[in-house]
Amino acid sequence: MPETVLVTGGTGYVAGWCVVELLRRGHRVRTTVRGHGREQAVRDAVAGEVEPGGRLEFAVADLTADDGWAAAVEGVDRVLHVASPLGGSGGPEALIAPARDGALRVLRAAAAAGVRRVVMTSAANTASPSSYAEEGVTDETLWTDPDDPTLIPYRRSKTLAERAAWDFMAGYDGPTELTTILPGAVFGPILATDTIGSVGIVQRMLTGAMSGVPRIGLEVVDVRDVADIHLRAMTAPEAAGERFLATGEFLWMRDMARVLRAELGEQASRVATRQVPDVAVRLAARFRDPSLRDITPALGRRNRHSTAKARRLLGWQPRPAREAVVDCARSLLAHGAV
Repeated sequence: MPETVLVTGGTGYVAGWCVVELLRRGHRVRTTVRGHGREQAVRDAVAGEVEPGGRLEFAVADLTADDGWAAAVEGVDRVLHVASPLGGSGGPEALIAPARDGALRVLRAAAAAGVRRVVMTSAANTASPSSYAEEGVTDETLWTDPDDPTLIPYRRSKTLAERAAWDFMAGYDGPTELTTILPGAVFGPILATDTIGSVGIVQRMLTGAMSGVPRIGLEVVDVRDVADIHLRAMTAPEAAGERFLATGEFLWMRDMARVLRAELGEQASRVATRQVPDVAVRLAARFRDPSLRDITPALGRRNRHSTAKARRLLGWQPRPAREAVVDCARSLLAHGAV
């Protein structure tokens, strides 16, 4: 039966597709924005895929403040907590504190309102070996060690936020249930050009901003499949109290570049397929481009994640990684983002 669902962070890449899929399936949707000025951007993005009619409404709330969350969850049946902090200056805590505290704000408000279930977006790297050198396949039973000093702030923030959510539920005695979704590298079509998340990798390839590709492998999952697993986890009785990995096929970035060249022809003429040696990436990160420091631990990483649980309990079936990459590129081109 159609329900009223709150989606946090409606301007975001994954959140936007969650809004679209909920509307397609007949639900009423309320989504949070950080200011009323962002409402029209969400409406415009969604309208390219589905006509919302009067079933889309907005609430103003921010992960960094308590204001607005009680009103945001009022009358809501379920919550998809997809929003993530933007980070910025201030060191690692600038990312960690908003992620952790924001998750707790959403959970507390949802529990107080008697929401039936909260589905929270985490990340596959919260269920990964701390050492990138380890190989093999891991599942949801593994937790990344947040105290590992080599973790980049993003991995630590996602791990601590999800841990805080489960710790909250451990001490909670009420009707609200929690499920967490752990996506891999999210690609696929965009709804708008202002918030594209990880899609920026494909954008940089198409524009020629990457003169070569590092030896980094990604578990590519389509944004439409990420939205789908959120909706499945939202209602499936088996999903209550569970974590679900939502990763796709493993592709080296060089393979992604080759797929783009093969499928898009002249439109991908600026895509570089030359692989940059690991030592060159490390030297550049140390002396020329500090922004590369966060990716150097992932050079050559081969650890993969199992999605057997999501397939078995939710019937989830992601599309091929190559389809996600090509559809992503075509969408960027169609939106004039290249």
